[in-house]
Amino acid sequence: MSDPDLSDSAVEVELTGPENRGGGFYGYERYAVKLDDATFQRDAVRIGRVVVILLVDLDRDEVVLIRQFRLGAHLALDKGDMVEVPAGRVERDENVADAARRECQEETGLVPQILVPLFDLMPSAGSSDEHMFFFLGIVDSSKVLDRAGAADEQEDTRPFRVPIDRVLKALNAGKLHYGAAVVALQWLALNREHLREIAEAGAAR
Repeated sequence: MSDPDLSDSAVEVELTGPENRGGGFYGYERYAVKLDDATFQRDAVRIGRVVVILLVDLDRDEVVLIRQFRLGAHLALDKGDMVEVPAGRVERDENVADAARRECQEETGLVPQILVPLFDLMPSAGSSDEHMFFFLGIVDSSKVLDRAGAADEQEDTRPFRVPIDRVLKALNAGKLHYGAAVVALQWLALNREHLREIAEAGAAR
């Protein structure tokens, strides 16, 4: 049976809750769900909107990445020092583009000269309401800081610049595990030949 409409869609569902199950930086909630004739429980980590920025220096053919410690990667892979792209939560009532610029500055010291919205996705809709908005940011990579991060978030990031060829080689070799970075760099691999056109179109908006 074919489904001509592959779009995600709304559903008639009855939720009871939430029941606060604790949490720290993120909330953790439990809901009773009534869907059709079935009733069941589901938990959700409440993260909300997140921006992810692929920073590219078109003149130098480089990307700007960061390293920082991630507990989940340490527990799962014993590889807690992750290679990432800049990313972070959108503040309440904050525009996603403004959040993208803020996160870039906080995590790398750079503010994009051009910022182009690309696409959005939910990385783990079965367990979280995290909604990621991806951007292409055009920067001067020579101005990247050696150390950055928002002190009030206990954040310590180590930005660095790397040739696009090298990072795509690492991607293809399976050396990277941070989901947002993998998705962003896959987009880069698919669209590398058209980056200037995409940036120019974004600047003209």
